[in-house]
Amino acid sequence: MAILDLDLAVMSDDNHAPPPPEAAADHELHRLGKPGDDDDDGDGVLTKGVRHLCERGITALPGRYVLPPADRPGARLAVRLPVVDLARLRSGLGDADRAAALAELDAACRDYGIFQVVNHGVDGGGAALDVARRFFEELPAAERARYMSPDIRAPVRCGTSFNQLNDGVLCWRDFLKLAVSHSPAAGLAAVLPSWPDTPSDLREVVSAYARACHRLFKELMEAALEALLGGSAGGEVLESCEVGSQMLMVNCFPACPEPELTLGMPPHSDYGFLTVLLQDQVNGLEVRHADAWLLVDPLPGSLLVNIGDHLEIYSNGRYKSVLHRVRVNSGRSRISVASLHSLPPERVIGPAPELVDEERGKPRRYMDTDFATFLSYLTSAEGKHKSFLQSRRIPQEDEELIQASNPSL
Repeated sequence: MAILDLDLAVMSDDNHAPPPPEAAADHELHRLGKPGDDDDDGDGVLTKGVRHLCERGITALPGRYVLPPADRPGARLAVRLPVVDLARLRSGLGDADRAAALAELDAACRDYGIFQVVNHGVDGGGAALDVARRFFEELPAAERARYMSPDIRAPVRCGTSFNQLNDGVLCWRDFLKLAVSHSPAAGLAAVLPSWPDTPSDLREVVSAYARACHRLFKELMEAALEALLGGSAGGEVLESCEVGSQMLMVNCFPACPEPELTLGMPPHSDYGFLTVLLQDQVNGLEVRHADAWLLVDPLPGSLLVNIGDHLEIYSNGRYKSVLHRVRVNSGRSRISVASLHSLPPERVIGPAPELVDEERGKPRRYMDTDFATFLSYLTSAEGKHKSFLQSRRIPQEDEELIQASNPSL
């Protein structure tokens, strides 16, 4: 793994300049429209998704998508993320190069919470992106609408925004959520009949990609737990990974008429252990690092992997669940496929016992959690930033003293 130097550079912004104040005021009145006017801003239209709005030929951003000025995307700052080369991690146990790679993986999880993976062995990414693009951009709206639901518990669901029921401001994003099963009894065969049957190759292409991501998740978890705990610790967690939960979020961020006023996804962290992200070559993902929003420039052929809330909890705060968001642009749509991985939904997750020692100044920093707790939280809150994770934190009497005595946290 080679950790590249943090490379910050203000990039040219392809968004048009904002209008003068007097023009902006007139434009805002036009955008919001008259009370009760459903042509552009009515809830019935907006719940049909962003692609539906684009197909209607809108030229101004509907008011429900306009963020307060403080929350809008700013200047583009580029970042070169750590790169994990799995070929080095696959070398024999005791190999000096592998030991160095494990140490670098540990540093990436601790300092960034996100890294790019090369030599990952996951095939079919290009086909998955292609079928995703055809689902959103070529299928009739009525066909996509067959799978639309506001129910966040639905295993297969086509939706829009981030947390549609609770979002105060909507996000410029449509998505297809696909639950994946790894139960010993049936596996993927149990859920495939509920997946969309158009495009005709969606089930075959996406299921093959899902299996490959699950293999990568197990390999990365084995390496991360070895780096975190050492030796053969974490075996019970690895066994649970074999039949763990997996959910695919297939995302479409269409070209936006006023990208400087909105986001494709708001600042948030992911719920599970690891998320594997496949993305096209349209930049848009930003991560929070060193108190700045940094735009990820994807390495061709790589996959992006980020730490989720579960791994931060399990590591008792050593590994960081990264805050990230998505910005959009006016010229090109962006497609991504996020594969979110964790343990089985019924599994209760708390800090690893090896990482808690009250007598040695290593207090337990998080409460236990499970999937039911998370769903309950989502139904009552927007779930943005790292709010769910913060709800599981145990207040410490003297946080500064703990950090000083345990710099690895």
